[in-house]
Amino acid sequence: MITFKKGSVRANHYHKATTQLNYLISGKILLRTQNPGESVVDTLMDRGDMTVTTPNESHALLAVEESELLVLTQGPRGGKEYESDTFRLE
Repeated sequence: MITFKKGSVRANHYHKATTQLNYLISGKILLRTQNPGESVVDTLMDRGDMTVTTPNESHALLAVEESELLVLTQGPRGGKEYESDTFRLE
């Protein structure tokens, strides 16, 4: 569970082997994604929306308003390995 204050930016990274499901419990979030060699895609998430980010897809989350997001992952990004598949972007 990730909580956001309005204007907060989270993520801004990608995973080489993890798929991530993002379910917006409350608020509004702008999800910005980009697959290698492709254009940036902006998705405005409203309460109840679910999005999926796939391996090697860069993603960043901007809170348009105070928000709560549930993130579920499939891959090595869990437990002690939480950061092993996270590659930060500038």
